[in-house]
Amino acid sequence: MSADHEQHPLFMPLVFVGGLIFGFGLGFSHMAQPEIVLNFLQFEDFGLLFVMFGAAVVTGITFFGIKYVRSDAPFTGAPYARRLKTLDRNVVLGGGIFGVGWGLSGICPGAAYASLGIGNVAILYGIAGMFLGAYVQGYWRSTRAEGDAPASTAD
Repeated sequence: MSADHEQHPLFMPLVFVGGLIFGFGLGFSHMAQPEIVLNFLQFEDFGLLFVMFGAAVVTGITFFGIKYVRSDAPFTGAPYARRLKTLDRNVVLGGGIFGVGWGLSGICPGAAYASLGIGNVAILYGIAGMFLGAYVQGYWRSTRAEGDAPASTAD
């Protein structure tokens, strides 16, 4: 993430407003309730499919149409472009861990905060687990990076 857009005075307020809209959407669609998500994962309630499909349609139209409205990003001035990433072991492993966590808890990180916003205080255990998992992954990755770094030679 470049520091250019962080200097713009509207960057953080717009991120905050975007998060509020996202959280309101999750709460309004009942996707901030783990029971609803778990019912979807057990093939009992397919409402989540309609929510995800609606979000995908809006996102697809936006990404397709934005290039006709603007040629560059408003905060950075960088041109819009696709970022292709490789499908490697870390992506598959991370996706698997995310999927297992989602399946066990019925909630993903964004919806966890929205769930807290609708009064589900018990979700704090899940949020604490997410923070713990992120810390362990960061610690493991940093110790791996230190072990892979070439030793500096001191004269």
